[in-house]
This record gives sequence, C-alpha cells and structure tokens, in this order.
Amino acid sequence: MEIIRTENKLREKVLFSRHYPIYLGDTIGVTSHYQRLHSHDALEINMIKSGTGYYMINGERYDFKEGDILLINSNDLHCAYETDNLVMQVITFDPSWFIGSLRCDPDILCPFKEMGVYFNNLLDRNHPKIESLRSLLLLVQEEHEAERRSYTSIVYAHLLQFLVYVNRFFRLNNPKTNKSTIPAPQLEKMRIVTEIMEIRFAYPWTLEELAALIYLSPSRFSDIFRRTVGMSPLMYLIHLRLENAYTLLESSDRKIVDISMDCGFRSLSNFNRLFKRHIGTEPRNIRSKANTSCSKIVLVIERLSGEIEVE
Repeated sequence: MEIIRTENKLREKVLFSRHYPIYLGDTIGVTSHYQRLHSHDALEINMIKSGTGYYMINGERYDFKEGDILLINSNDLHCAYETDNLVMQVITFDPSWFIGSLRCDPDILCPFKEMGVYFNNLLDRNHPKIESLRSLLLLVQEEHEAERRSYTSIVYAHLLQFLVYVNRFFRLNNPKTNKSTIPAPQLEKMRIVTEIMEIRFAYPWTLEELAALIYLSPSRFSDIFRRTVGMSPLMYLIHLRLENAYTLLESSDRKIVDISMDCGFRSLSNFNRLFKRHIGTEPRNIRSKANTSCSKIVLVIERLSGEIEVE
C-alpha cells in the first residue's frame, strides 16, 4: 500500500494493487503519523487485539479496548492515541472492490455511507453478534497472510460477509441526532489550521494567531480544536515539533541544539525537558539505539494537567 498526500495536506490518497486492493496488518501502538489529524479516500476497519486507546473522529472521542471494532469512513477526519500496550488489526480497502456486489446488494456499503446516522464508528461491544465479526476479521487475516491458492477470493468473501453482518445486525433503529457533533464547516476550519501548523511547525504560534487564521475567538477556537483533535492547539504544536525532532535525531548527525532550534524550541533545556516528558527518554538516547523501528511518540494526555508552555 502506498499513501500520497493530495493538495489538501490532510487528505491522503491510498494507492492499492488493482487486482487486490486491500492492506492488512497489525500495528503496535500508534506511530506519530497517525496521531496527526488526517483523512483518506479508502475505507478502514480496526479491531483491537489488546490494550487500550482512543480515536478522535470528526470531533467525537471513542475510547476502545481489547475486542472492540471500529469503522472509519473515507473523509472522516481522525487521529488515534494509545493509552496502554495497544495492538490493533488494521484493514484498509478500496470501496470499488465491491462494485460487483453492489449491483445485487446496493446496501452492502451502508455501514460506511450512513456512518454517523444509522451506524456508529465504534460497534456495540455488547452486541451478541460482535464475536462473529471478530472471527471473520481473524479469518481474513489468516488467509491474507497464508496466501494459499485463491486466497484473494476467500479474503473478499469473508470481508463481504463482515459487511453484511454489520449492515444487518448493527444498524440503529433510529437515526442519530447528537447535537454535540461538530458541524462540517467547523471541522473544515480545524483541518485548515492543522495543515498550516504541520507546514509551519517551527513558527512561534500563539493561541491568538492560530484563532485569527480562521476568524474565531481564542476561546472558541481552543474549544473546537480540543474537541476535534483531542488535545489543545499548543499541545498539538508540541507534538508536531517533537515528531520532526525525533525524525532528525534518527536520520542525521546534526547537533541536538541545532535540531531543537530548527524545530521551534527556544532553548535546549526546554527541548530536553519536553522531549523526556512526552517520549520518556532524553534526545541523546535516540541516537544510541542500534535498531529503531519507527518514530513512535505516545502522548498520554491524561497524565498532563493544564496548558503546556511552548518555548
């Protein structure tokens, strides 16, 4: 699977194989990339194999634990965070794979098309049919990894059955009328701000300057941003700076003080303090690792109180 950014920096286009348009694998924790607010044109299914965490999806928070199943629609603005020893099965697929089935069953993709109205992103963990869904997802993964003869057809068949079961058993009897959901225009404003922050992460932003980008008061902007992303704007800025610093520490031999300045930290002592607080080790220890698999930054927001200074 290949992911490319479109002109909208938060909107990802997923490139699949034409004959087998699916990606499937387990993730350990949540890499820094997926802690950023983003959306993509593919459909996604997540099953939590162990641990806990939460998703922010279109301004709603969904806490998940072992056994939970989540559906993420194309264009859903979302980001994920780990809180404890998370292992998650991730299935991403091209909806056009099911064009043939749509001819005889036009409702097959309703769990995604009617998401937020007749379906929830987090499926009911107490539903009697949830175990059947878990079993189907494990069968999909077993076939995908074994690659036995005609495995692509069996993966398709199991995934098709999964969608049928969700559509049949998990559809809400009454449409949702959740007044706390953030309106689409406000989500778009948050998308614009986070995109600017990603591009200009080293700039010494103030809350007032960020709010002014989308013509909101600082208090209103801060409230909507926190509800959309799951953290304050200044905390998100720290996240972006630490992620870029982590990458530079891994991939270059530049001085740590130069990296800290280029990533927007005004002093080395402040950089060292924030780095250790959020990542759990000192910057110099990143380079001492012989084999680093990924730039994983786990931000456990619940451990922190109040706003964090960005200096």
